[in-house]
Amino acid sequence: MEGMKTTLSPPTTDWREARRFRAWELHLQGWSQQRIAEALGVTQGAISQWLQRALSGAEDALRTHKASGAPRRLTSQQLQQLPELLATGAEAFGFRGDVWTCARVATVIERTWHVRYHRAHVSRLLHASGWTPQRPVVKATQRDEQAIATWQAERLPAIKKSR
Repeated sequence: MEGMKTTLSPPTTDWREARRFRAWELHLQGWSQQRIAEALGVTQGAISQWLQRALSGAEDALRTHKASGAPRRLTSQQLQQLPELLATGAEAFGFRGDVWTCARVATVIERTWHVRYHRAHVSRLLHASGWTPQRPVVKATQRDEQAIATWQAERLPAIKKSR
């Protein structure tokens, strides 16, 4: 194989990457794709893909690359503006009570930048920007604070003593 690089690659901690480099080394030694596949316990199709990558993009094409994932919907500048928006308070955006829930933050993001996020992902965005979502305290509308205070002062001590 004239003109091809025949040096061994540096050691790696990823066993999949090491297996791809071993396939390349065996190919350079003249092994057939079928023998390489049998020796490494993979399909011939995998060997074929790895060798095509190595031939077209040199050995670096065999390295493990982090998956890029979907592109961000908010720019870095918009993500930096998010804490400033939240600092104005939930009531400034028309919400009752000054509590920031993930659903409320998602609504503000959609209203401001026309970008829709699931509330679970909004939680990740908040943590990345140093905020944490809040959970509102739910109280019954019929709640009688005076009756509760009276009960706690008069009845609760009697119940505790009877134990």
